[in-house]
Amino acid sequence: MDIEKIKKKHKILNKFLYEWSPIEKGYANKTLYVNISENTFKIKPVTEQMKELFTGGRGFNLWLLWNGVNKDTKWDNPENEICISGGPLCGTTSYPGSGKCIVASISPITETVVDSNVGGHFGPLLKFAGFDALEIQGKAKEDIIIYIDGTSQTVTIETAPLEPVNTHLITEILTEMYADNPKEKQNISIVSAGSGADHVRIGCLNFSWWDWRRQSVRVKQAGRGGIGSVFRNKKLKALVVKTENIRPKWKIAERIPETN
Repeated sequence: MDIEKIKKKHKILNKFLYEWSPIEKGYANKTLYVNISENTFKIKPVTEQMKELFTGGRGFNLWLLWNGVNKDTKWDNPENEICISGGPLCGTTSYPGSGKCIVASISPITETVVDSNVGGHFGPLLKFAGFDALEIQGKAKEDIIIYIDGTSQTVTIETAPLEPVNTHLITEILTEMYADNPKEKQNISIVSAGSGADHVRIGCLNFSWWDWRRQSVRVKQAGRGGIGSVFRNKKLKALVVKTENIRPKWKIAERIPETN
């Protein structure tokens, strides 16, 4: 596929600049709220009370969801949210499983709150980009992507008319599109749902990571509760996060051959 042609068809609906701050004791100390009905952004602080009561991950998601919906919110209402968060150890490679994050929403299957854990690199890269959680509310008028660029501290909502919906295609395309060079592919993660989620209520979410051994994109699934169907109902094609180079130095020196 002609990636340049695909990218030229993107229209930026809104762009948001934010101030990055270093992680302190496992927290970036802020969350990102995106409303895709209004194409607006908001930074919300992570309070000490949030840390003490909810810690992160599932706790942060449920707190944000609780404050974002009401008792009458259905899974396909615009006010339903998709919340993604990792805990304070997210991205800390000293601990097994620290690449995981949690996704929460109102489920199309149970019509109540559900959460699902998932691997991949989106959770750690979101934190490294400056956010402990991502909160998405609203429903777009056309297929869009949300792009969080931690290298330039910008977030954009962009139309995505030409990208295929299916994960095995769109993850390859967007990883190539947003990497300025081959080495940057490891610093990008994509969340997508695939065309199946357009037709069933049990659609899953796919979280990508760059496998440096295979030199290709691979995905992990948040498979519980049908959150992928919520994702596609909101006309989200993908979430993209990109950060600075995070490859450990020993991998550069000993394991991975240099590429141009």
